[in-house]
Amino acid sequence: MGIGMNWTIDVGVIVSAYITVSVVGAYVIRAILRRYEVDRGGGGLRCAGMAIGIIERVLVLTFVLVDQYTAITIVFAAKSIARFNELEDRNMAEYYLIGTLLSITFALIIGIIARLTIEGGMI
Repeated sequence: MGIGMNWTIDVGVIVSAYITVSVVGAYVIRAILRRYEVDRGGGGLRCAGMAIGIIERVLVLTFVLVDQYTAITIVFAAKSIARFNELEDRNMAEYYLIGTLLSITFALIIGIIARLTIEGGMI
């Protein structure tokens, strides 16, 4: 990704993309997942899922912006390792998969739009 003719617009696009994947993404993903919520017995840290999702989307966006799409697999693998024991429960596994795929897809779409915008494909 090269810096375009007007770097202030490029910076604005990048900042907007990070705000979108972190703030807007958190609420969009939460609203969609509300339909599929699984009772996890109160385990885990309060609001940890949202924080993990934000970090996940920021990492995916960063990988898209620096043209490192294969690095996205690291995010998915790390989350899977951390949740390995919980994934034996089919409901939890499906909830996890829906949330992770939604989150990664959201960040990918925003990242691709940002790249196209910066590279002159959308403005």
